[in-house]
Amino acid sequence: MPVELTRGSPTGSGLIRLAAVLGWLGLSIQMYLVLYGRWSVEASLLGGLVSYFSFFTVLTNTLAAAVLTCAVTSRQSRGRRWLLQPWVSSGVAVSIAVVGLAYNLLLRHLWHPQGWQFVADELLHDIMPLVFLLYWWRCVPKGTLHLGHIGLWVIYPLLYFAYVLLRGHSLGWYPYPFIDVDTLGYAQVFINASGVLLGFVLMALLVVGLDRWCGRRGAAHGL
Repeated sequence: MPVELTRGSPTGSGLIRLAAVLGWLGLSIQMYLVLYGRWSVEASLLGGLVSYFSFFTVLTNTLAAAVLTCAVTSRQSRGRRWLLQPWVSSGVAVSIAVVGLAYNLLLRHLWHPQGWQFVADELLHDIMPLVFLLYWWRCVPKGTLHLGHIGLWVIYPLLYFAYVLLRGHSLGWYPYPFIDVDTLGYAQVFINASGVLLGFVLMALLVVGLDRWCGRRGAAHGL
């Protein structure tokens, strides 16, 4: 018998709760590693915290873990209602899918983490993208998305790109090598960022297409 993964079932709620725990665990391990590394060289812990939240991976996994947490809690709040809107959860699904794809295609070959860094990397870049996409597929209501939502979703990576360029210009540090202006120059960085944005839009189109297909399928079966 297949496992039922829906928010309304005890089994589904338990699996979503486990997914949320994995998300927060990966984020916590990564934060500890960053702060411990800063403490070891007597650098500013506040600076380490700012650097930690300067990674698209960390920001997106935080959103994903927050959505999963809201899905298994009953306390009502404006933030919970906003995060659980299908178009918001779907936007997070697009973003975390891009996190997994970009890491595995562009970054994985550049280093070989060991120990707890390996655990954090696998949780944030491989496990959470797969887990959250499964949650989106099985638990997020379908049939409400349209192309206009893609325009809203791309605001997030565009604002992030503007932030890291401004911060990098001020501090001379960039969170990812493919947007390192000091090494590559602005022209190549904009080309690289455009490629990632194109991948984001293609993933968004796929999500919207699947949402529409599921919506039509559900309507045809009276669901």
